[in-house]
Amino acid sequence: VSHIIVILLTLIVLYPLIYIISSSFSSANAVSTGQVVLLPVEPSVMGYQKVFENAKVWTGYKNTLIYTVLGTLLNVFMTLICAYPLARKSLPNKGFFTFLFTFTMLFSGGMIPSYLVMRDLHILNSIWVMILPGAIGISQMIVTRTFIRSTIPDELLEAAQIDGCNDFRFFAQFVLPLSKAVSAVLILFTAVGYWNMWFDPMIYMTDRSGYPIQTILREILIDANEQTFSGAGQTSASLINNDLDAAKTLTKYANIIVCTVPILCVYPLAQKYFVKGVMIGSLKG
Repeated sequence: VSHIIVILLTLIVLYPLIYIISSSFSSANAVSTGQVVLLPVEPSVMGYQKVFENAKVWTGYKNTLIYTVLGTLLNVFMTLICAYPLARKSLPNKGFFTFLFTFTMLFSGGMIPSYLVMRDLHILNSIWVMILPGAIGISQMIVTRTFIRSTIPDELLEAAQIDGCNDFRFFAQFVLPLSKAVSAVLILFTAVGYWNMWFDPMIYMTDRSGYPIQTILREILIDANEQTFSGAGQTSASLINNDLDAAKTLTKYANIIVCTVPILCVYPLAQKYFVKGVMIGSLKG
């Protein structure tokens, strides 16, 4: 019974993904008329051609990769160096510092004050406005602190200090290697957050050349019109067949696949660390 339930739940989760993939490889007419159920109907790659014919898509991919890699590295580093001292029992006023961090989870300045801060820092329309605001996640920091506290015993630190090891060396040679599980969780969560980022660029950037892929693809979906498909000649004519709604629907599914495939490829590699890190970091302490 348990196996049957798990199989049914798995199918429920997988079917929408299979449907989107099949729709993205079907013809515009088949998608718009609801002919696609499980497998592609009238197989075609026209939707992907229309996505990648737009030069802005490649620019958005480049920007997204830069934001994701740099932002993830900075976030993981800041989270670890913040969580480690808060996990130490000897940290003076530890409760006060923890309160300062957790307070920001309940209250924020809002969108307009945040924009004014970015403006006064002179980082609008730059790579830093995409990276610095997400340099640390408080909830992730709390999970990491709990993980370090429950995984790395104080006796290990005391033994290292007897041998002359200082805090920086202990952090680099003991804490980081023993925190691979929770680091994998941080990397996955942070990378997904940066990869799916679309609203912040609309607020903090007026230069469209700095838009990530999610913001660009959003514009493509919303502004699907004659200009979106211009310059394709016979290909465009055969694709849309004077039916922009069908072309927009097909492109929508292709856009979803283009945006999610990189994350879907990364997740299985970090799955074993993901489960271990979440369970230990959230339940013990």
